[in-house]
Amino acid sequence: MAQTLATLTAAIHFIALAYIGLGGFLAWRWPKSIFVHMFFALWGVLVVTFPLPCPLTSVENYFRQLQGLGDLPGGFNEYYIYGVLFPDRLLPLVAVLAFAILAFSYVGAYLRWRQRRAGANEPGDGMLRPAG
Repeated sequence: MAQTLATLTAAIHFIALAYIGLGGFLAWRWPKSIFVHMFFALWGVLVVTFPLPCPLTSVENYFRQLQGLGDLPGGFNEYYIYGVLFPDRLLPLVAVLAFAILAFSYVGAYLRWRQRRAGANEPGDGMLRPAG
């Protein structure tokens, strides 16, 4: 059972990382979701930048210990991602790309929000119309 729970925790962790990286795009459709995403994005930056424990890593470590395994060597990112999904030497490039994707998603969310707001102030049926 502990192995299943550790695997489930790792899967949830990957989903959380995907949300941290790409969740800003959800705000293009659901603008208020940006506030939840900003919390997760800030948390992700803080955990990677400072020696803060990630709750999901702590939970996975707990289930690993129940199996007689040690903690994840180096933490979740170092165990599952760095050197596995991409070579360690590309980490600075990946960080820059991740920030660029995040910035793009936030700029797009802001522009969509502004477009909706402008459309709501115009007389008519309130439907968004394509520009041009």
